[in-house]
Amino acid sequence: MSFLIDSSIMVTSQVLFFGFGWLFFMRKLFKDYEVRQYVVQVIFSVTFAFSCTMFELIIFEILGVLNSSSRYFHWKLNLCVILLILVFMVPFYIGYFVVSNIRLLHRQKLLFACVLWLTFMYFFWKLGDPFPILSPKHGILSIEQLISRVGVIGVTLMALLSGFGAVNCPYTYMSYFLRNVTDADILALERRLLQTMDMIVSKKKRIAVAHRTMFQRGEVHNKPTGFWGMIKSVTTSVAGSENLSLIQQEVDALEELSRQLFLETADLHATKERIEYSKTFQGKYFNFLGYFFSIYCVWKIFMATINIVFDRVGKTDPVTRGIEITVNYLGIQFDVKFWSQHISFILVGIIIVTSIRGLLITLTKFFYAISSSKSSNVIVLLLAQIMGMYFVSSVLLIRMSMPLEYRTIITEVLGELQFNFYHRWFDVIFLVSALSMWFLPQTA
Repeated sequence: MSFLIDSSIMVTSQVLFFGFGWLFFMRKLFKDYEVRQYVVQVIFSVTFAFSCTMFELIIFEILGVLNSSSRYFHWKLNLCVILLILVFMVPFYIGYFVVSNIRLLHRQKLLFACVLWLTFMYFFWKLGDPFPILSPKHGILSIEQLISRVGVIGVTLMALLSGFGAVNCPYTYMSYFLRNVTDADILALERRLLQTMDMIVSKKKRIAVAHRTMFQRGEVHNKPTGFWGMIKSVTTSVAGSENLSLIQQEVDALEELSRQLFLETADLHATKERIEYSKTFQGKYFNFLGYFFSIYCVWKIFMATINIVFDRVGKTDPVTRGIEITVNYLGIQFDVKFWSQHISFILVGIIIVTSIRGLLITLTKFFYAISSSKSSNVIVLLLAQIMGMYFVSSVLLIRMSMPLEYRTIITEVLGELQFNFYHRWFDVIFLVSALSMWFLPQTA
């Protein structure tokens, strides 16, 4: 009876997550996409639902919601479904829709889709060769073999985004890094933009007048034929055509300059709005959060360096360590184990939610830039693939921040994975990404 009640709770939450993913897909993320395939929307929403369910199960592990046997069953079921989607279903449909857009392969698109999926499976399986993630104790299609490879891709993606966020966070939230923009600067740049636009209009008028004059003289439609006619047309109109080509080159250069000036003007307006926003109460609040998370990100970079140099895996996060130092210094009675774990989990949850939001926004901007009526289905499936791997890898990394009594079922479900490898790999990619983002803008 309790198992049925627990299952009804899980099914209800998954239906809610599915509905939220569907609305998020239709109303927010891809409202301008022309996704004609119903199966694409279903796959995206199902991936989102089962990905969120994994985080729900982590919360249930900490709070003790549901029976342990029910949690183990739903952990196993959830991982099997998400791996089936990420390894088999989404790659196959990506290949299917790619082949469908090629007319020469349209008649045998199912065959070529299977060929593309087998190619993906080959490289996906070969991915485990250079990494210490293989275990001869398990079968070829066991959860351990699949999730280990998915974890490598997802952890790499997470580390790249985290390294970018660690460097970009201070510039995003702190008003200290905002350059001073005045109304005079904006007016001066807008005046240059208007002058450039006037010059473009003036030169295009000259080109239009020249074309009209040539048309009236009969130099456009009544071109002389024959050898002597060709010689005559070249000798009589070479000067005019050369002038028109030079003017057209100047117009092209001015149009490129106007685009750059427009982007700079928009950037100045955005900076001006951020300066005004930073003076409000909400702006000051986010400015304080910017200092806090900047310190936390610097600590993450420092600890990643220490972990790589001394080949160790950190077991205590900075919040827990900070509470222990504060309690010992003040000498007060405080349940460090209870509160530090919950505060640390909340902080990790905030970072994950914000990073996922940043991931979706960044991918949406990128996909909007390259999307078309033919590629929209493939783009949505790629986003579902990246999102699913991102969530699975988050579970692998969050497990280390949980107490031993909370991570027992998660460890049993995930199997005999090399968890220390994933944390070291995350530290390496995170440090490389952070240092690259730090030095590239300065060398640019």
